[in-house]
Amino acid sequence: MFKKALAILLFTTLAIWGAFSTLQAKPKDIRWGTSRVGSSGHRAVTNLSNVMKGKLGNYEITVQPTPGAILTVKGYALGKFEGYYGSDIAFFEYANKIKRFKGFKGKRDPVQSFWTFTVEMGLGIHARDIGKITSWGDLSGLDVFTGPRPWDTRAQLNRALDVLGIKTKYKEVSIKTAGALLQSGSFKAFGVYTNAEATTAGWIQQASMQTDWASLNPSAAEVRKLKAAGFKVVQIPTKIFGKRKTHVAMATMLPFYYGLHLGMDIPENDMYRILKAIEANTAELARADKGFKQVAMDMPGMQVRGVNAAIDLVKVHPGLAKYMREKGIWQSKWNSRIATR
Repeated sequence: MFKKALAILLFTTLAIWGAFSTLQAKPKDIRWGTSRVGSSGHRAVTNLSNVMKGKLGNYEITVQPTPGAILTVKGYALGKFEGYYGSDIAFFEYANKIKRFKGFKGKRDPVQSFWTFTVEMGLGIHARDIGKITSWGDLSGLDVFTGPRPWDTRAQLNRALDVLGIKTKYKEVSIKTAGALLQSGSFKAFGVYTNAEATTAGWIQQASMQTDWASLNPSAAEVRKLKAAGFKVVQIPTKIFGKRKTHVAMATMLPFYYGLHLGMDIPENDMYRILKAIEANTAELARADKGFKQVAMDMPGMQVRGVNAAIDLVKVHPGLAKYMREKGIWQSKWNSRIATR
């Protein structure tokens, strides 16, 4: 009788342990908010999810598109997402409660945890206007599609136009029809961008098939004024846009930093392990998406540059701080900016 009871107890214990182990092994879902389908942000998170499937320990990524990156930061702050698509310019507005964050109240603050690439912002005009529109100032008073309202690319471009004192008329259109509407003359210029100085968004490639456009570079005087205001300025080969005819060999662009960040739902050691797993697979990520080219070349260096750009705006995930300490690139002056639960 005793042996039978012992056997039943043992069987029951093993069954409970098996069920518990299965429960523990079930992947935790990371709801990762990103921009809309067709954007480079959506493409980046989708490729991250595909490449890193089964490689993030006990986590799996679910991509959740929104109308724009800023809404993913707000979604995280309101508890809707664990991951978001955040830039230094978005964090600037968040920290100062201005523009797209004016009056916004969240339940928790975003943190920085994985800086992924730079976004280089510029302008394009129809090829028929080459020689007629020769600088950004020539767009003053004209209809310009600077980008969808929630997008950080639009915020970066508007910030530059404000510095230059250029007031355009905002033309809001669907990104799917941007090229066709430029062709029809509905607006005179539109915001264009590259990622990691290596690729562009799907909707811009689509626009290139709908119309013949050319990069519009700021004048030398405008560039000097932008640099004096703190903008970085880079030259990007226009062949990156994939156009058959580029008209202009190099585009003058204004870069800023973008990250695919996770918040404090992810514990320190888990975030550290996620970063290490991403680092081990950056070559595969870069093959899937050229936007990961910069982290494939120098992931630690990208973290330093991103943290430098946003350290006074939002705090640093302790998992990123641990990763950077291991790499010998953490600065002690940042210690007070490590986030806590």
